[in-house]
Amino acid sequence: MKSLFRELDKVYGLIEIAEQHGKVDLLGSIPVKSHRLPIYGFSFGSEDPKAPVFGIFGGVHGLEKIGTELAVYFLFNICKRLEWNTQLQDLLKKVRIVSIPLINPTGMYLNTRANVNGVDLMRNAPTNAIGKQMPLLSGHRISPLLPWYSGKSGSLEPENEILIKFIEESILQSRFAMSLDLHSGFGFKDRIWFPYAKTTEAFPYYDLAVKMKSLVDENLKHHIYQIEPQADSYLINGDIWDHIFDLHYADNKHKENIFIPWTLEMGSWMWVKKNPLQILKTEGLFNPYLDHRFKRVMRRHWRLLDLYLNLCASYEAWANE
Repeated sequence: MKSLFRELDKVYGLIEIAEQHGKVDLLGSIPVKSHRLPIYGFSFGSEDPKAPVFGIFGGVHGLEKIGTELAVYFLFNICKRLEWNTQLQDLLKKVRIVSIPLINPTGMYLNTRANVNGVDLMRNAPTNAIGKQMPLLSGHRISPLLPWYSGKSGSLEPENEILIKFIEESILQSRFAMSLDLHSGFGFKDRIWFPYAKTTEAFPYYDLAVKMKSLVDENLKHHIYQIEPQADSYLINGDIWDHIFDLHYADNKHKENIFIPWTLEMGSWMWVKKNPLQILKTEGLFNPYLDHRFKRVMRRHWRLLDLYLNLCASYEAWANE
């Protein structure tokens, strides 16, 4: 299979090896110009719906290509290790990895942050921020001609509908689950955010998130991450992960099931500082252009994703203390 841009080609390449070790589903397709661009979901490991789950998501913003690259890189590595690594084979008997590595293929094809409709998928949910907001940046419904457009009131974009359905079917029945959404483009530091984005008030699993922070500090010595609630940086209207979490937590059928959505926000301003000329390109604010920096990003964050996977698999040893 050949696509229209590099990142979708990489997803196709992942499919070829992933089908030997897990499950690949075509979740839907989004029309753009004369094409329909696919959204694929991946699943590896335990098929027990109550097994712990680690979810990996990327490409929500079309300009942030590095998120899709990292998700594909990690999953490809998982597949290659499953060919010989008996310890990983045993681990995946009790834990599941699920992923949509490219949620917004039309945005990535068009080289825009938003999708083909001009909607910022991370501002699209029916969730209103409580507190002081930043003009436009926090989300607005003025016009798709302006960045951070939330879309029409009461209407979810098809990409978010696909995302929600995938999470409901593959994650929310689990006794313990965490997701990591891969982004770039904010600040000089790599940040790991946990909810909420809509309010500075603590979300229900705040204590567990703080415990996770301690485990990252202890197990990734000298790491470069600033770990904090998203709202410590800025508030967002329509954050899709706040919306999914709130729907899940309000559902009494799944009240006993823990789900914590995390975001890795790679601080791409440092890449621009080191290579100012890349700002002349549309996606230059969001991605490492030089090959050695790209490889460093892959090496650096692979360890974090691997730690999250193992923490999910062994959640009973630390989450219930």
